[in-house]
Amino acid sequence: MIQTVAVSLGERSYDVVIGTGLLPNAGSRLAPFFRRPRTIIVTDETVASLHLPALQSGLEAGGIQSEAIIVPPGESSKSWPVLERVVEALLAHRVERDDLVIAFGGGVIGDLAGFASAILRRGVGFIQIPTSLLAQVDSSVGGKTGINSPLGKNLIGAFHQPRHVLIDIDVLDTLSNREFLAGYGEVVKYGLLGDADFFDWLEVEGPRLRDGDKTGRIEAVRRSVAAKAGIVSRDEKEQGERALLNLGHTFGHALEAATGYSDRLLHGEGVAVGMGLAFTLSARLGLCAQETPSRVAAHFADMGMKRVMADIPGDLPDADGLIELMAQDKKVVDSVPAFILCHAIGEAFVNRDVPPDTVRAVLENALR
Repeated sequence: MIQTVAVSLGERSYDVVIGTGLLPNAGSRLAPFFRRPRTIIVTDETVASLHLPALQSGLEAGGIQSEAIIVPPGESSKSWPVLERVVEALLAHRVERDDLVIAFGGGVIGDLAGFASAILRRGVGFIQIPTSLLAQVDSSVGGKTGINSPLGKNLIGAFHQPRHVLIDIDVLDTLSNREFLAGYGEVVKYGLLGDADFFDWLEVEGPRLRDGDKTGRIEAVRRSVAAKAGIVSRDEKEQGERALLNLGHTFGHALEAATGYSDRLLHGEGVAVGMGLAFTLSARLGLCAQETPSRVAAHFADMGMKRVMADIPGDLPDADGLIELMAQDKKVVDSVPAFILCHAIGEAFVNRDVPPDTVRAVLENALR
């Protein structure tokens, strides 16, 4: 079963193709996008060991020759030194402006390879082939690319839309349970921010998705991508509605920074904990029913996800330290962080007028 979702951005429009068995047919599917039948794949060591031969064989079967640039796995590769290495390697491979680079990996690779493509020769096209659930439903769609700074996540980057996104659900079979659930945090986000019916569906189907049901996984990815594609088509550069996609991220990015962008806390885990805090803050402010945060937390518990700060190993900064980290968030305006809050499940909105003392109280309670 193949599903296609269109991202409508005028001349920069592209399709997201979702299904099973897509890597072995990558060459025939992608050949129409190439001016000359060669490409450079940017990937990481983990993905290369699991899936690179299948992708390269699939490309070759469609007449596309490829070489790979392989970087270390993990968030630390979203850095200046690794970006420089990738850009210089692409130049050494004589990538031209009309060529296409393939980003083959999770969110880190998509962001890194996409940003390298954006700045190489003032803009080279690229194709996303995401291999993590998080990347499939979030970072591979929408054109956000970039690297991290010691001062915060994704502070250096550019909007650079891919030419095509190819999502093979089969690659999710090699994810650990932890990695899958981290990505699931971004799936459930779409229900929580704007589609209560989707959240209802996930409460029933979520455990089956976790346990490997591919029909359900295709549907969950399709609905997530369709939700993001609609928002991106209406607000490509986050001037308004697209900010809703940051539900949980103001808290989550601060927690990622506090844990050093390390394996202590994966991005999707930070988002899940952050969404719990966002609903708790909403309830504390009287914006949503008091039982709503408990319903969100109950679903996360049913899935076996990280959901509270106590689930994060190691020490964390105090509330003031976390608030200071939030002040470095890229969405800050006049030193005031934006919070995505909710009136109910499926009814998110942006609030830039949250009393700091209330945020501090929520954090202090969560740190106990």
